[in-house]
Amino acid sequence: MSWGYGKDNGPTFWHKNFPVANGERQSPIAIQHKSAKFDPALKSLNITYDASAARKIVNNGHSFNVVFDDSGDMCVLKGGPVSGIYKLKQFHIHWGSCEGQGSEHTVDGVKYDAELHLVHWNTKYGTFDEAVKYPDGLAVVGVFLKIGSPCLGLQKVVDALDSIKHKEKEANFTSFDPTVLLPASRDYWTYPGSLTTPPLFECVIWIVLKEPVSVSKEQVNAFASKIALPIFCH
Repeated sequence: MSWGYGKDNGPTFWHKNFPVANGERQSPIAIQHKSAKFDPALKSLNITYDASAARKIVNNGHSFNVVFDDSGDMCVLKGGPVSGIYKLKQFHIHWGSCEGQGSEHTVDGVKYDAELHLVHWNTKYGTFDEAVKYPDGLAVVGVFLKIGSPCLGLQKVVDALDSIKHKEKEANFTSFDPTVLLPASRDYWTYPGSLTTPPLFECVIWIVLKEPVSVSKEQVNAFASKIALPIFCH
């Protein structure tokens, strides 16, 4: 049986086919303000994105990926908790079937309506596929999405979903700068973790931005109506 988020193939079953699900650095986690430690050695994030690197949007059966050309240095992440240069591979969003239940990470026990993940790979490993084999192979920037006013930058993504309604469907998606999806503040929490979906490799340095981004209820609902729901309310 393939993995999913249903009652018979959801996260509680993933360990059967992916034993690393029982590992010591699995994500997501429950972030707690009171237990988070300040590290003065951490640097500010240095994120540089170029709209010309956007290539396509793909329905993978669980969410959608907006894929970028990572052959050059157009979209890179440096600083923060990472050393070296990390290139943007893709971004995707996790959401739920109920308002306020879509994010993967929680903060002081609270879930947000959705969560954006910008996935970068460590260039010292040469390729994305090689990078996932190492504990510092990926750096994922997580952004909480909270229902409120519309996010104008997100609307182009929402509009593109009509062209990828079915699994494995893809469409051209160009001239998009993901900087428009980031909050004004780059303050963050960080921890060593994993991919949040199979194969669950423990190869991710997580950078979870503290400030959420406002999106409209209609925008979040569009994810649920145009793509198969990846997360369900409990």
